[in-house]
Amino acid sequence: MSVFGPLFRWDEIEVALSDHARIQGMLDFEAALARAGARMGSIPAAAAGVIETCCVMSQFDLAALARDAAPAGNLAVPLVRQLTALVREQDAEAARYVHWGATSQDAIDTGLVLQLRAAIDTIGAELDRLADALAALASEHRDTPIAGRTWMQHAVPTTFGMKAAVWLDAVQRQREGCAELKRACVLQLGGAVGTLAALGDKGAEVAAALAEELGLPLPDVPWHAQRDRMADVATRLGSCVGTLGKIARDLALHAQTEVAELLEPAAEGRGGSTTMPHKQNPVASAVVLAAATRAPGLVATMLSAMVQEDERGLGGWHAEWETLPELVGLAGGAVHHLTEAVLGLRVDAARMAANLEATQGLVFAEAVQMAVAEKAGRAMAQRLLEAACRRAQVEKRHLREVLAGDPTVGRYVSPADLERLFDLGRYVAAAGPLVDRVLARHAAARAAARVPMA
Repeated sequence: MSVFGPLFRWDEIEVALSDHARIQGMLDFEAALARAGARMGSIPAAAAGVIETCCVMSQFDLAALARDAAPAGNLAVPLVRQLTALVREQDAEAARYVHWGATSQDAIDTGLVLQLRAAIDTIGAELDRLADALAALASEHRDTPIAGRTWMQHAVPTTFGMKAAVWLDAVQRQREGCAELKRACVLQLGGAVGTLAALGDKGAEVAAALAEELGLPLPDVPWHAQRDRMADVATRLGSCVGTLGKIARDLALHAQTEVAELLEPAAEGRGGSTTMPHKQNPVASAVVLAAATRAPGLVATMLSAMVQEDERGLGGWHAEWETLPELVGLAGGAVHHLTEAVLGLRVDAARMAANLEATQGLVFAEAVQMAVAEKAGRAMAQRLLEAACRRAQVEKRHLREVLAGDPTVGRYVSPADLERLFDLGRYVAAAGPLVDRVLARHAAARAAARVPMA
């Protein structure tokens, strides 16, 4: 792992994406191919046993594989060469049946699919943790008032529970989408051009047995140059990182000194500065936002790589090898770091209440305008409230005071009605049922998956 690995990545995902896992995935393909071939009678059972015993990463020279991949054009060629040599040392006859009926892309693609399957499961489980953490926030702060902001300015009051519920709703959709990605994890076995001609009349049987051995779905046809499944993984993960980035952006905005409504977890050495001892920077937000900045370019590369030539692509397939793992790694790191931040998030409800008062009642202008509009019409109501808001700002007075002294407004809104319209609890009450609906959906999804909430 690079020096930046712990910052942007997550060990749980990096294990699945490591060079060791990549090579072992290809070896798992080769071992399973030998077992499947033996089951279907295309290679001797004794040969399959020897091949399987040699498909262990510790027996391979990774440096030599990397060096020899350059002139070969892919990793499978030197891998099969090393595997064949290892098998030959034990049984010269068995060495004849290494990689029997397959092509390089079969081993590389299926090895990648095995990596993706593990990584997708891990990311999905972490999205569950994030959803649970957001659900806890939404429930605890269901009725905690906060200024709603549009175009980065105060709009009207809402609740922090509502904000967390909106985050949760989006994360839940991403979790559902992530689960669907398992459909992309299918076997690749087609031989030279996808017909499995080298296996004669055993091709379909060996493919089915291999799929069973690896626990992978068997596609109707090989997909060497049809990369929509890999593009689906990329686009879904890109969307997921974008969703996480939106939450991180909100956390960072609310952590600003002038706002200070939310703060990331505090710990020794976390978010510090080399020169400013008072700083506690929102480091998790920065990491997630960095991932959200990098992901679109990686997704674009994967989409561009879909346009491949005939039965086997030249260059487009190769472009995926580093791009997709990088995207998966960034997505896994982003969801993990954001989950940890949300679990330790510090919420300052008192600061939220104080910030609501910063504009001296202007956040209630909409409520008053709607009440006036019922009697005077929308156009008249908007003119009256815009003028009152300008007076309140220029004169630095509370909007309620300005409205109470306006005889024209008084014709449409009584003092008692005005008091009611400035009741914060009443104004944000509409958010509660929406929060409840999102929480109920989350609980139902967790129950359906039979996963206990953290």
